[in-house]
Amino acid sequence: MQVAGVDGVPDGWVVCVLRDAGTPEVTVSWTVEPDAAAVLARTRDCDAVGLDIPIGLPSGTARRACDVETAARLGRARSSVFPAPPREVLAARTHAEACVVAREVTGKAISLQTFHIGAKIREWDALDAVPDTVVEAHPELSLRTLAPDIEFVPKKTARGLGQRIAALARWVDPAVALADLPGPTRLDDVLDALAVSWTAARRLRGEAEILGDETDARGRPMRVVV
Repeated sequence: MQVAGVDGVPDGWVVCVLRDAGTPEVTVSWTVEPDAAAVLARTRDCDAVGLDIPIGLPSGTARRACDVETAARLGRARSSVFPAPPREVLAARTHAEACVVAREVTGKAISLQTFHIGAKIREWDALDAVPDTVVEAHPELSLRTLAPDIEFVPKKTARGLGQRIAALARWVDPAVALADLPGPTRLDDVLDALAVSWTAARRLRGEAEILGDETDARGRPMRVVV
């Protein structure tokens, strides 16, 4: 089984590829890819890929059901869910402009955090197609599903990072997974990528849950896999 996890970083996307995932012989390799097309090229041989970015986008005033369900599942950590904006908002070049467009389409402005990930969403939306092997996942939900006994604190803290490493040790030995990380990355982004690789493996084994199961105007899935 070969799976991958992908998370956005300032210079592109951090990608972990796990070969022989779920076995003692697992190997983990890391790269930073410049764009979504390069991510697909890097993961073309993977059986499943977990991606921490919205794929399908909503229309009109309704939020994606998967965003609503993910926030509900996360409870106190719901602030880590940035609702996917309508496609029309992605063309905006400033937060103020994005808020104007969002109000016209949905009746509400968008947060600054959502605006900041707009360029990352736009990369994937601009692709002609996203392979079925690539599924949208949410790292915080993946972690809480992997380790439901841990009361996670924010990932920007030393304790929070330690908790996440301990949780992911149930998936892959940290000595293997974290031994050779790419330089231009932060540890929390690396751990997020590793978390969604676990979800990719769950999906491949037929054990994953699906939150929301809608299709957007382009026929792309609006769902979060966990």
